[in-house]
Amino acid sequence: MSEQPAHLWIVGGTRRDRDAALEAVLPRPAAGEFHEVSSHRRGRGPYAGTAALLNLVVPRVWARSPELVTAHDVELLSVAADLESVVEPSRETLTSLAVPEERTRFYGPARTRRLAHGVVEFLNRWAAESGGPVTVRFDAVHAADATEQELLAIVLRRVDPARLRVVVATTADPLPAHATELAGALARYAVRVDAPATAPADASAGPRRGTDPVRAYVESDGTSDDPGERSAYEAAPAEIRAGLHDARAAVLERTMPQAHRLGALPYHLERGSDPHGAGLRAVLEATGRCVDMGFYHAAIELGRRARALADPEREEDAYCTASTRLTSSLAVLGQVDEAEEIYFDLRSRFTTPMVHLFSNYALGMLYTRHRAPDSRNHLTARVHLHTAIALASQMPEASRSFQKVFQQNGLALVEMHMGNLTRAEELVTEGLARLDADLAPGEHELHRSVLLHNRGQVRAALGRIEEGVADLSRVIAADPNHPEYYFDRASLHRRFGDTDAALADYQCAIDVSPPFPEAYYNRGDLRAELGDTKGALADFGYVLELEPDYLRARINRASLLLEAGDLDGARADVTEGLAHHPDSADLLCTRGLLALEDGDPDAALADFTTALDHDPALYEALANRAVIAQEQGRPDDAVEDLTRALELVGPDASLLYNRGYVNRSAERWQEAIDDFTAALDLPDADPAELLWERAGCRTASGDPDGARTDLRLCAGLPDSPYADRARERLTEMSGAPEPA
Repeated sequence: MSEQPAHLWIVGGTRRDRDAALEAVLPRPAAGEFHEVSSHRRGRGPYAGTAALLNLVVPRVWARSPELVTAHDVELLSVAADLESVVEPSRETLTSLAVPEERTRFYGPARTRRLAHGVVEFLNRWAAESGGPVTVRFDAVHAADATEQELLAIVLRRVDPARLRVVVATTADPLPAHATELAGALARYAVRVDAPATAPADASAGPRRGTDPVRAYVESDGTSDDPGERSAYEAAPAEIRAGLHDARAAVLERTMPQAHRLGALPYHLERGSDPHGAGLRAVLEATGRCVDMGFYHAAIELGRRARALADPEREEDAYCTASTRLTSSLAVLGQVDEAEEIYFDLRSRFTTPMVHLFSNYALGMLYTRHRAPDSRNHLTARVHLHTAIALASQMPEASRSFQKVFQQNGLALVEMHMGNLTRAEELVTEGLARLDADLAPGEHELHRSVLLHNRGQVRAALGRIEEGVADLSRVIAADPNHPEYYFDRASLHRRFGDTDAALADYQCAIDVSPPFPEAYYNRGDLRAELGDTKGALADFGYVLELEPDYLRARINRASLLLEAGDLDGARADVTEGLAHHPDSADLLCTRGLLALEDGDPDAALADFTTALDHDPALYEALANRAVIAQEQGRPDDAVEDLTRALELVGPDASLLYNRGYVNRSAERWQEAIDDFTAALDLPDADPAELLWERAGCRTASGDPDGARTDLRLCAGLPDSPYADRARERLTEMSGAPEPA
């Protein structure tokens, strides 16, 4: 082992093997403050190891730095619900507060990344304030939930091992397909240590001495990799196993129900004496909690288990609940074909109107939102939503109004996707009015906020920006801790030209959310537009710290660094960006500009051409390739590229000037005059330079009167750098001095 601290990846077949290997390479005294947790999802479910660590750490931090805990309360409480006894939430939203029957909005798949980044920043601060090196060993990461695997990938990349060394322990089996980021992080940021077997690996190996192997396996919550315990458990009579599972579930419910309700508790109850009663209820509850929190991989696993436990003939409600929670999660993660099959299964099994109502709504959402763009079918979606609305109209009076509004909101999304914005606005406005008329104040506040937000977006799409801002402002007043509302209103402020309000809203989105890369990116983009290069670089830099493969942030920072003369910084960004996105036309174009700065036009030409192969509409590459063609004596190629660029972007003073300059150099006087004339009509033109150039072309083409007119105009422009030269030229042409 190197003396330089490094994250470690311990690979071994059993916990016993991994323990021995870690002790050999990192004896406990050298580890500093040491913590070890199990990441196995059968224990605590999502974020199993992280939650266990936070339960140890957060109370200590709260005692000395409560402001640090409060700054990260959203992510800490989302990852480790046990901490509710220590940390009081300060940023609740209508989504997080909604009772289950009023929950009509769910988190997007990116939320767990924001939570992970917030936890990482908390851990970094904790380790920095600990006063010495800290080591945390996460075991059984191969069996962790996707949330934990995602978080550990970010930890390995963003945490300095000299301050907080992370040990990830797995078997040698490949990680699941969704954990490719973790596999890459382990390969790049951790030193791999292969653990030799410390005991025979076959199933006949004896159990731990002095223990009942069946009980030991059950009390490990099914996470033990001791072959003797596992084989003894599998060989034990079913009633013995069920009794032990019941006993273990009772202990967990009495001592730590919150910690284990997404992992060990449903695991034991579905294997106990009442799997189709207590077991099914526990698995359904865990599925619902995971859907509500955005833990969709866990919700899929739990939803499948719940469907297997529920008898569709006798337990229609449970079977349908499990199915809809499963399909909702599948849809969010893009597994739409399986979701669609389940909805057809439900419609084929049951005649209950509500089953068909929700199935048709969900199928409409699959076809208008969740499918890949090339397989969406908005007409099919509209058919499903019309069916859902017809069914909603037949619901009992108590639920009819809300159900119809809910389905019409889905139809509004379809109409918007089909370009029918006015109809979409009508549907949402009608829904708001119906809820106000039919529901009591405070009832279904979450869905009212959803409708207002949607109407604001539609009104903005119709060009009525002020009305859109007004709707979003009403939403923010009702739900002030929801970051996306500030983010969306900032975009509208920016479109309206109110950059101060946009910047303020981006800051609010940042303040109320765990790390929100898109908010920092958009603020950086606006800062760059306003000339605040330092602020833009800071924002893009933080985005890239969070997400190194965030392409637009990489492109924009590289461009700003190039403009600022930091060629090494720009080159580093381009190299890193191309490692993630080798076909990025923008990065290839920027590399071409760097090659020009290095005096290598051939390399630049190759990069501009390759960029255009990937994106023929990248006019910057055309314009820069034209510069090289002109310098290499190929004016026809230069004119061709500039003409194509103008076709792409429309009238542009710079491109017209460049094409005019090429035409002038080729003595195509009239073509040059036409280009300079067209450029003069544009608001961003440089009239002095264009008049000077056009005067030269008119002189060469035999139009001295036109040349004199241009020269007089040029000389009369205030602060014209060409004024003196224009007057000198006029004197030469007339023989008498021109007045200053």
